[in-house]
Amino acid sequence: MPGALYQYMADDHERLDSLLQRAVAKPGVIDAESYHEFRKGLLRHISMEEKIVLPAIARWQGGKKAAIGERLRLDHGALVALLAPPPTPSIMLTIRSILEVHNELEEQEGGLYKLLENMAGPETEQMLTQLKSAPPVAVLPNNDKPEVLEAAKKAVARAGHEFKVAS
Repeated sequence: MPGALYQYMADDHERLDSLLQRAVAKPGVIDAESYHEFRKGLLRHISMEEKIVLPAIARWQGGKKAAIGERLRLDHGALVALLAPPPTPSIMLTIRSILEVHNELEEQEGGLYKLLENMAGPETEQMLTQLKSAPPVAVLPNNDKPEVLEAAKKAVARAGHEFKVAS
């Protein structure tokens, strides 16, 4: 049975997945309200992992970063970059494909959330409080300059993923 920390982070994945599904429910149309909530939520989720989870694991390991951390950081960079340009069906498809792999790395046995759960020990309640009180991330307007999309495509490739083209 997953512990409280694992469950909190996995539940947030489910909430974000639901928002993403609502945003792309109509083929070729992106629901602006659901997308905006997804975007805000994903940025906050990434911030929790980058500013709370990964640093705590490194601290518990005597300064040694989580082995999976670099892989996750590359994904985080790609996802954040994909949230910068206005959403398109291709961007949404790419985000979904990255999250399918990324979330599995975090939720699987031996993944980030199990590591967090196992290492937190007596700090579990404190960590859970910190995660729950993580502030929202400032969300800038989308940027429709072509170079922003090109930078996002490069970040996706750097993370080892493929930019998907919606048909």
